[in-house]
Amino acid sequence: MMSEPEITCERRGASGAVFLNRPQALNAITLNMVRELTRALDEWEQEPAIRNVVVTAAASKAFSAGGDIRLLYEQGGAGDHAAQLDFWREEYRLNRRIRLYPKPYVALVDGIVMGGGVGVSLHGSHRIAGDKFSFAMPEVGIGFFPDVGATYFLPRLPGTTGMYLALTGLRASASDAVHLGLASAYVPSARFDELANALSEGELTDAAVARLRSDIAPGPIVANRALIDRCFSGANPTEILARLDAESSAFAAEAAKAMRAKAPLSLAIAFRQMTIGGELSIDEAMRTEFRIVSRVCRGRDFYEGIRATILDKDFVPHWCHSSIESVSSEEVDTYFAPLAAAGELTFQDSRVRETVS
Repeated sequence: MMSEPEITCERRGASGAVFLNRPQALNAITLNMVRELTRALDEWEQEPAIRNVVVTAAASKAFSAGGDIRLLYEQGGAGDHAAQLDFWREEYRLNRRIRLYPKPYVALVDGIVMGGGVGVSLHGSHRIAGDKFSFAMPEVGIGFFPDVGATYFLPRLPGTTGMYLALTGLRASASDAVHLGLASAYVPSARFDELANALSEGELTDAAVARLRSDIAPGPIVANRALIDRCFSGANPTEILARLDAESSAFAAEAAKAMRAKAPLSLAIAFRQMTIGGELSIDEAMRTEFRIVSRVCRGRDFYEGIRATILDKDFVPHWCHSSIESVSSEEVDTYFAPLAAAGELTFQDSRVRETVS
């Protein structure tokens, strides 16, 4: 029996319709999916009849819970870093392609969206949060780092909320995502089909979203903005933890506990990303992430984190560093250093997004 495709990209009226179809794997992103979506975007950009791109996912508790971590683990264990980097190279190029896409790119996100799922949705011009929307960048918990363009978009969130999300890996619901700008609008999940149909029938994207969106009250992250800005503006992760510990707040205690469970080196890398990312262009941010991943995939923490949290599930990772204080700035520098010219992430164009509604 033929298995169903992991992703379908087909024309539906005025829309290029993308459907993520790996519900058994929480719609995790594979290299095949990256390549198929890239091919479709290239084709649809040249078709005047395609006025927008609409991305949905198969029914699951996740819109997309990330990339294919198990495969990356196996490739790393076999020393096949070239195969790993082929995936990240093409994935990062796709993330950039989506952010700069000249037509409306509408992601209808209901459920968990993390890692690679963020990369194919939250770079879009229209990021629609449904009832079960739950955003997180929890990579520091597996010895990795916030990638897929997080270096670019997280530091551009209000105040230091991007730093908070990067260092804690904690989740943001639709109520916070809309008010922080992670999501463009909240549309009740029951109206997702109505929105997709309106777009396929040629209704202007901004008009359709405005017609179907609903108001949503701010969530706990927005409610704790003053505390987040006060604590996560610290000069380094150690100072951030000290400030959190000084707060008499359950929210601060949860954030500190989350940070202390993460890989110290990953925390230091993520802190540097959030510190410099606000001044980087999307191209510079993606190149930076490719430099980091080219080193992380040859280290130990990434594989130890996957072992502890996904494979053995003992949740007792043995990180390379015992504490954040033992990570030197000189060591962090090595992850951000330029690669040999042939190894750098490159792009075929220097386009700037000029979307129509």
